[in-house]
Amino acid sequence: VQLVESGGGLVPPGGSLRLSCTAAGLSFYGYAVGWFRRMPGYDRDGIACLSATDDSIYYRDSVEGRFTISSDNANNVLILEMNDLKPEDTAIYYCGVGPNTPNLRVWCMTQVGMDYWGRGTAVTVSS
Repeated sequence: VQLVESGGGLVPPGGSLRLSCTAAGLSFYGYAVGWFRRMPGYDRDGIACLSATDDSIYYRDSVEGRFTISSDNANNVLILEMNDLKPEDTAIYYCGVGPNTPNLRVWCMTQVGMDYWGRGTAVTVSS
């Protein structure tokens, strides 16, 4: 199984980016999938997670209303649309896939039982 993120880059404050995570050797259906980020000097945090089984979604408070997670299950691509980016969004962004869970919020926050990680894509928000 391989997860490959793309779409990161340098963007000014207020700008937008679209991150993609393409999965090879895995179908998202039946899993929980999500986007996580590691900000400089901090642990990796879950920011947007989705159940590929029932389409439930969780967003971290700091990104809700600005970021949108979606999945193209037919092509095994996970998307994160990021709008109104702020300097504090600067981080390495990772996609992750784990077992389906009845508590998506807890899984997203704790990342317990994560099965697969991508290598990450860097996002820098700066003028």
